[in-house]
Amino acid sequence: MKRLLMLAGAALLAAGTAAASDVPEYTLVIKDHRYQPSELKMPANTKVRIVVNNQDPTPEEFESTDFNREKLVLPNGSATVYVGPLRAGTYGFFGDFHQDTAQGRLIVE
Repeated sequence: MKRLLMLAGAALLAAGTAAASDVPEYTLVIKDHRYQPSELKMPANTKVRIVVNNQDPTPEEFESTDFNREKLVLPNGSATVYVGPLRAGTYGFFGDFHQDTAQGRLIVE
């Protein structure tokens, strides 16, 4: 019985690892207080991982009121944000500390 429980636990762990690696990953770069690229296309009804790399010497906050996310990205650091699944459409995001220049959008198709 103990061996069976250990095998079941190992199978669940492997399934969780496989599921995490199946999440599509996108990268956003913050440089000169702007997002590069300023548009990301992603599939509808799919959870995705967005890695935000801040190449500026100041912090930024990746934020979206459209898909309800907020994440601090330290200077010369990175942060991971999970988004979705979202319906087809366009969703805005911005850098809360530099809203005049750090603007972008997700195009969900």
